[in-house]
This record gives sequence, C-alpha cells and structure tokens, in this order.
Amino acid sequence: MQPFSFHRPTSLDETFSLLEQHGDEARMIAGGTALVVMMKQSLFTAEHLISLDRVPGLSGIRGEADGLHIGALTRHRELEMSPVVRSAAPFLAEVYSHVATVRIRNQATVGGGLAHADPNQDPPAAFITLEARVKLVSRNGERLVPVAELFSDYYETVIQPGELLTEVIVPPVAPGTRTAYLKFLPRTEDDYATVAVGATAQMQGGVVQKLKVALIAAAPTALSATVVEDQLVGKSVTPAAIRQAAEAVEAIVDPLDDFRGSSSYKRDMAVVFTRRALERVLQDGA
Repeated sequence: MQPFSFHRPTSLDETFSLLEQHGDEARMIAGGTALVVMMKQSLFTAEHLISLDRVPGLSGIRGEADGLHIGALTRHRELEMSPVVRSAAPFLAEVYSHVATVRIRNQATVGGGLAHADPNQDPPAAFITLEARVKLVSRNGERLVPVAELFSDYYETVIQPGELLTEVIVPPVAPGTRTAYLKFLPRTEDDYATVAVGATAQMQGGVVQKLKVALIAAAPTALSATVVEDQLVGKSVTPAAIRQAAEAVEAIVDPLDDFRGSSSYKRDMAVVFTRRALERVLQDGA
C-alpha cells in the first residue's frame, strides 16, 4: 500500500476545508471495508484519507413524517437490526441481512456503500425499489438525488467534488406493499450474486397499481428496470404478461464475464430471476 496522510476532522466545515485543500489527492473513508482492500491491491491510490468517524450528526436512524432518515455513517448491522427500520421498512432490513457477513456488516457504513457504487452490492435493490433519495451536502448547499439516479458508471456516481453524502431518506412504505429480493448465489452465502432482483408492488383487485424493480450485478451500475414497470402498471396480472415483462430486461442488462458466469448466462439469469420476483410480488396471495 502506498503511504498516505490520515485526517480526522470533527466538523463538516473542517471536512470541506480538507477537500478543498487536497482536491483530487484526497479520498473520504467511512467503514473502509472496500476502500482499504482496494488500496492494498493498488487498484487506486490516495495521498490523503479523510475519515468521517468524528464528524457529528452523520449516524443514526430516525423516523420522521417524510420517512426514515438514515445517517451515512450508520453501520449495515445497525440498520439490519433496527426496530425502527423493521417496523417502517422491513424490506430494507431484509436486504441488508444479505450483505456479506455479520463481521462486514458491523463495520461497513450505509453511505460508504452507496458512494462506493459497487454494482454487485445488495442495498441499492432495496433503496431503488423503495424510491429512496440521498442527501448530498457541500459548501454551496444541499441537494436530494434519487438512489436510482445516483450511479453513473462502474464504481462512479453523480457525487460532485466537494460534496458529501450525509444521509439516505426512505419515504413511508404504503400498507400492503409486497416485496421480494431474490439473489442467485452459486458459491457461498457471503459472495456477490451472479444476479439479484428486488421488487416492490401494490395491487388492487388484481390490477398493478405500482411496481418498482431493480437489478444488481447485471450491469456496470445497479439498474432501475422501468421497462418492466411500464409493461405492467395499470394492467391485470397474467402469467403471459409477467413473462413478457421479465424478458424486457434482456435489452437493458450488460453483465460482465467473470467466474460467477458468462455475460450471456447472467443475461439469461436476469430474465429468470426478474420473472420469479414478479411472480412473488404480483401473484402470491393475489
């Protein structure tokens, strides 16, 4: 690992000053579960690491009128086990229980995982389908960005230089919302998925009122599958309609070849697991 300077600011103002001072040579660190590994492997270098662990107000979970507010430094395990989350958004807690191992979940942070933008990680499947937003703060103010629009490319986001992801906001989940998270793991439980699909739906009288679908490990970024949603919302559910909608993901996925499967195999699995997720949220108990 290349040598670096380590900074521990105690306020947002100090954090922004360090970012301005060191520019592209600086990298923020939260839990460090991915960043440290990548630095050890020389996948990138940083001359300055800015730790956020002493900056107040960046952790914790609270319920407000507009939904759950989850601080960026909240640990995965804390979110997974939180009674507040399990009551207000149990699907979110369920998806976080699939992340790696308990040891990793005790260290990794919610905001760090999203800013890292690994397309194989589980949490975006929940955040996208629950229509969550992230708050990005800089000296110039703040802005809210839907998680579905946060990722721009492989390990890249729309977060601008000088911006800091401070919290995630998950809007209230409507009563009766059906959820599914299906993860194809041909190896071990703590491995990345070959493909994973998250879905949330609201039904009334056999008609799809609302549907959100997200795919993980199927492209350079987590995908919001609006092509699937557009085919089913406002329509009665039939097996044929579900199959046709699932097949639409073949045109939007762009998986990588790796030891978990070839690109063509993963593309086929994306269709299969999208169909299964749709059957789970649109047919079970209908």
